[in-house]
Amino acid sequence: MTISYLSWPYHVVVDTHWKSYSHDDAYSQRLDEHPPNLLSKYIRALKFGAGDGRVLDIGCGVGQVVSTLRTEGVEAVGMDVAITSLARAASRAKGCWVRGKGSTLPFPAETFGAVGAFNVLEHLDEPEATLEEMVRVCRPGGEVVVSCPNFLRVIGFRDYHPRMRGVRQKLRNARAQFQRLGTLPNPHRFERMEPVHRVDGWQPDDDAIVVTSLLDIERALKRLGCTIRRSECTDRPVWRPLDVVLNATPLRYLMLNAFVVARTPQSQ
Repeated sequence: MTISYLSWPYHVVVDTHWKSYSHDDAYSQRLDEHPPNLLSKYIRALKFGAGDGRVLDIGCGVGQVVSTLRTEGVEAVGMDVAITSLARAASRAKGCWVRGKGSTLPFPAETFGAVGAFNVLEHLDEPEATLEEMVRVCRPGGEVVVSCPNFLRVIGFRDYHPRMRGVRQKLRNARAQFQRLGTLPNPHRFERMEPVHRVDGWQPDDDAIVVTSLLDIERALKRLGCTIRRSECTDRPVWRPLDVVLNATPLRYLMLNAFVVARTPQSQ
């Protein structure tokens, strides 16, 4: 069980936000406690999209996705920035575990049949560069799978993050969604936000610094030449009739999460 600790390529600005995860064992423990079915839809999309090719899981955490794919006969590579998470992943299953950043993937172009990131982009200093790299290392006609929270929810319940919660915030989110249908905000850059600081306790995505939404992820991937195959507000298994209803209309942009499967350009 080998972890490949590749050199961590910093740019002009040191990625201090991601650096905070590097030796955070409590964070790795939370990842290890995810319910088994949380990742099953994401895993199926990667397996189907890869065909007979390899899979790259960016932000692999403690390795549930890679270990599951490998038991199903898929050659999969897991990459993360956190040493503690990769150590747990290596103890979970044999495989290729790489330490690195999504914005500078240490792989040649067209290496993988499918490349995915589950609940990762919202935590990155450079989500735009990460999507570009995901497309670059995916073979022509391969698939990129991205799952994120929809911080621009207008319809919803269990709104666990301040950016989603409350009538006033939902009205702001509705306005932001309409702006994105026009020329604002900058279509080439995700909106940023400050992480949530609590005196006690921890809630999911308190550490998120990017305002991800279904519409923004679609736009970003289209800008990179990709074709959207699936665009859904459900990122995990849902009772099939309910899943169809939730994703049947443009209302999917206003609720729940963001789950996008895109096909890369045939020639890059």
